[in-house]
Amino acid sequence: MSLIRLVILVSIFAACSSDKPKGRTEAEVLFKEAEELVAAERFILATEKLNAIKTQHPYSFYATPAELMQADILFEQESFVESAAAYLLFRDFHPRHEKIAYVIFRIAESFYKQIPDTIDRDLEPALEAIKYYEEVVQKYGDNNYKGQALKKIKKAKQMLRQKDLYIADFYFKTDKYAPARYWYLDILENHQDKKTREHAMLRTILATYELKEWNPCLEYIEKFYQLVDKQSQSEIKSIKDTCSKKL
Repeated sequence: MSLIRLVILVSIFAACSSDKPKGRTEAEVLFKEAEELVAAERFILATEKLNAIKTQHPYSFYATPAELMQADILFEQESFVESAAAYLLFRDFHPRHEKIAYVIFRIAESFYKQIPDTIDRDLEPALEAIKYYEEVVQKYGDNNYKGQALKKIKKAKQMLRQKDLYIADFYFKTDKYAPARYWYLDILENHQDKKTREHAMLRTILATYELKEWNPCLEYIEKFYQLVDKQSQSEIKSIKDTCSKKL
């Protein structure tokens, strides 16, 4: 009976040892173990393996891939503030890395994931996301990320446009015409959507009219009249007549 138990124990130990990844170096073994743990979504244990590479084998071939995998783990854990920082650090230290397009795309993704669902909150992550998506498109336009980047740039810009318009309209509706005009002019400088621009042009004229600034009002009319729709042009005509009479 003892011999049978011994055979069973030897078989168990042999099976366990065969499960461990093989590698020419300890760093390679640790990295392969981390890969298996990530695949199993055991991120804490995987991070421990990667930290071991960082501390015990900082000059090995696997030190750099370990850094990138750590950033990926943070992203998979939805720690997007931390993953953005990790990818940015990787980019700074390895600007010529073969996966640099992927890294920059993941930086953009990390910021995009931080964009709130509503426009009444801080949209700074949208600006950061756009910046890095545009870098992907401009510098690495022949990669697989271009299509995704362009779609998300469009969505992020739409949110920013909606927020700027919301702020400008809020000031206008509450009779705060000077800040309203400031925001409408800012919209004209930073947004290209035709309907939004026509709205901002008309409201710039109306805000200036309400401020009783007759000369600037006429200047805006001269500048924007041909760029707005016919309904707006009709409204502007009466404003122009009034401004001219006030001078």
